[in-house]
Amino acid sequence: MAIRTFGPNNVDWEQRVDMQRLRTSRLARLKQQLEQSELGAVLAFDFANIRYMTATHIGTWGIDKMIRFSLLPRGGEPIIWDFGSAARHHQLYNPWLDHGHAHAGTPGESCHQTHGSRPGLSTLRGAIPPGAGMAEDVAAKVFEVLAEHEVQDEPLGIDIAELPVLAALAAKGINVVDGQQLFLEARRIKTEDEITLLTHACSMVDAAYEDLYRFLKPGVRENECVGLVNKTLLDLGSEYVEGVNAISGERCAPHPHVYSDRIIRPGDPAFFDILHSFNGYRTCYYRTFQVGSASPAQRDAYKICREYIDRAIALVKPGTTTADICAVWPAAQEFGFADEMAAFALQYGHGVGLSIWERPIFSRLISFDHPEVLEKDMVFALETYWPAADGWSAARIEEEVVVTADGCEVITRFPAEELLVCGTRYWTFDGPLSTLREAESHRNTAAGTGREG
Repeated sequence: MAIRTFGPNNVDWEQRVDMQRLRTSRLARLKQQLEQSELGAVLAFDFANIRYMTATHIGTWGIDKMIRFSLLPRGGEPIIWDFGSAARHHQLYNPWLDHGHAHAGTPGESCHQTHGSRPGLSTLRGAIPPGAGMAEDVAAKVFEVLAEHEVQDEPLGIDIAELPVLAALAAKGINVVDGQQLFLEARRIKTEDEITLLTHACSMVDAAYEDLYRFLKPGVRENECVGLVNKTLLDLGSEYVEGVNAISGERCAPHPHVYSDRIIRPGDPAFFDILHSFNGYRTCYYRTFQVGSASPAQRDAYKICREYIDRAIALVKPGTTTADICAVWPAAQEFGFADEMAAFALQYGHGVGLSIWERPIFSRLISFDHPEVLEKDMVFALETYWPAADGWSAARIEEEVVVTADGCEVITRFPAEELLVCGTRYWTFDGPLSTLREAESHRNTAAGTGREG
């Protein structure tokens, strides 16, 4: 049965995403991983891990600023030290962080120290002068909670941190170790609600590609395409457009991974990767178009690119390994690269969730020596690339899949079975509305797209 998609709003007449179930199931997975580890607690500075642990969000402006942190002690509940008034907002509107304790009586009063949301601040990537002692303040706050739970002498796992904070924790006698692996392991298998949110995020990109297909023609620029995609996604409710990778013409081989202001010309390939977030859950979703026309070399490159991704998808099921998938992909030397490091991420796969690259990872660089076993309810993207024989064109395709009990389901639905040609010519239609779809079908068939309507 196909994974269901719904409108983005919750309603009383249909069970959609259960946000409370989402929060509790994510935290339960994290607690389980912590109990199975040798760690006494995990400390998060990465926004994706903080959101997974605490279900809090303060916007995307602060992602790279190292301003907030959260802690989960073994046997305890999560605590978030947040930026300025955000902590007060959590106290008022995030009851799942209250842990059964009453809120402060009036705005401005401090909350009980046992509340899961507290004011706090890291070093702002060093912008706060070291003499202000902010790193030491972070360490003191963390040590106090560790001591309350009697885990101050056990290893503390951290995902990412600034060197002054690490030094301050060490000065308190805290043994800091890698905690990122624990977070990634907890996030590796997706819950029912996570899968629904990931699928909805893909449906928004489906719509963006439809707008892009109709917009592309000779004379538009790559950055204009990026602007169109951003508007479509934000209008549909995206909370964050992380990036739109727009590559055209001679820029396709080699693949630079960044858009420019290049004007798209007749006969150009143009491929796009759309990365955005809906309720925290991301997409990574490539499509390739031809603008105006497609040469035999370009069509051949697309067919090869499609064949490699279809071979990979056909193998996806529980028990298959990442090595099994990579074995059907070409070696780097087969498409013009010296080794797998030089070709990294061209024939590639990666988990998708609250961040773009999660477990499992598929790459000939690492997967043969370090294979990962696929399991039900993993969600990941598989992407392939192939350069055309003309020396400058290339094709890029990416599909996101959910591993099911006996196979997988593709959740990226914009047509990619055949190379789509767009912007073939201007045309008008002034006949009866009932024959419009027939006229569009004729137009697209004449253009060689094979796409109807």
